[in-house]
Amino acid sequence: MQITHEEAQALPPLQWLKKPAVDGPPAQRDPKVVERVSQMLREIERRGLDAVRAYAEELDGWSGDLEISETELKKSGDALPPDVRTALEMGYERTHRFAAAQREHLTDFEIELAPGVNCGQRYVPVSRVGAYLPAGRFPLLASAFMTVNVAKTAGVPMVVACTPPSGEHGAHPAVLYGAHLSRADRVFAVGGVQALGAMAFGLLDEAPVDMLVGAGNAFVTEAKRQLFGRVGIDLLAGPSEVAVIADDSADPAWVAADLLGQAEHGPNSPAALITTSEALGRAVAAEVESQLEKLVTRDIAGPAWRDFGSVIVVRDRDDAIAVADVLGPEHLEVHTEDDDYYLRNLTNYGSLFIGPWSTVAYSDKGIAGTNHVLPTGKTARYNAGLSVSRFLKPLTYQRAAENGTAALAPAVERISAFEGLAAHGATATLRIDRVGRTSAAFDSVPAPLREQL
Repeated sequence: MQITHEEAQALPPLQWLKKPAVDGPPAQRDPKVVERVSQMLREIERRGLDAVRAYAEELDGWSGDLEISETELKKSGDALPPDVRTALEMGYERTHRFAAAQREHLTDFEIELAPGVNCGQRYVPVSRVGAYLPAGRFPLLASAFMTVNVAKTAGVPMVVACTPPSGEHGAHPAVLYGAHLSRADRVFAVGGVQALGAMAFGLLDEAPVDMLVGAGNAFVTEAKRQLFGRVGIDLLAGPSEVAVIADDSADPAWVAADLLGQAEHGPNSPAALITTSEALGRAVAAEVESQLEKLVTRDIAGPAWRDFGSVIVVRDRDDAIAVADVLGPEHLEVHTEDDDYYLRNLTNYGSLFIGPWSTVAYSDKGIAGTNHVLPTGKTARYNAGLSVSRFLKPLTYQRAAENGTAALAPAVERISAFEGLAAHGATATLRIDRVGRTSAAFDSVPAPLREQL
């Protein structure tokens, strides 16, 4: 999430109060990762579940049952503090409601394009989804809400979830409880590349999934990339990103806190401030350093800010929008006196957080209702975050009647002849001949085509 030299040439002059120390975007395609993932997937495809179990023992130290029983899933909430359990239930309920509202607005339709010619579209869910629920150094407890829950709300009949094994429950109890709330059909204690391979190759007593979703580390992301085509995927997520657009009305402490709130995801997580106020920019930069001194996760957030943090001063709100659209950040906050203007005019972001009261963390934890599986690495220019629509196939259909022949066949016959595709043309010619070329049905055909009949 940086501005390249070429991109800078197309932007208004920028004043950098802080530039990223690392030249270029965070590495997402380490050759060693690519090679290791390729080797693992080949081995899993060749040896099947034996390879999955071997990698589980080698990489996760796990030799127990791979599947989490329904009993364990139901009990998982009992291992949590009551306040955490209540918060998770709230996150599930809100993400479910938002996903349900999305589904309600995706409606089937049929339209008559000409007499006797009807076309339509039906939204049909994919049959089988595999969801990866990360549980590394910082288990993301809301992941199941964003993947399993949204898939089930879309109407997916079978959703299988995998999460890294740990502890007496087979996996992190809060992650398991999230999967239980989200209505996962089956849950397995399998992590990393072996989890994605097992779901894609159909090794978990289930048929191969049609689609893989969910965030993960570089190995998980690379496995999704290599499996894409064999299965569908949601997106290829890189390091978490945040950008904040702010003016003189913003609180420097709040802006700094929100930048660090995403920087602590990892030491290569970019964080950018775009501001129309040099004074605010300097105040935020100072505030970040001050907050880092007291931050428990400063060993992660500190390098992220040092190497990938930036503060950019622009002339006005239109320049701020131009810069933000070039960055195309995963998360974009707006702390200004003109928030609605930015809402109307910004186009490239994963998700937008409007006003100082809308911090990214509200969505990260599922409490705001929107999805946090979002595009990174400037892919927001052409991609959107995970939603109900990603699990639905908009299938089109056509229904032509005899009286629709005049609206279709003459043009197809003529285009096919021009292309030299005789068999294409014959399908139209047969139908014209059945109706009769002198039929009154063809009176409405444009003169240049009617002459060919």
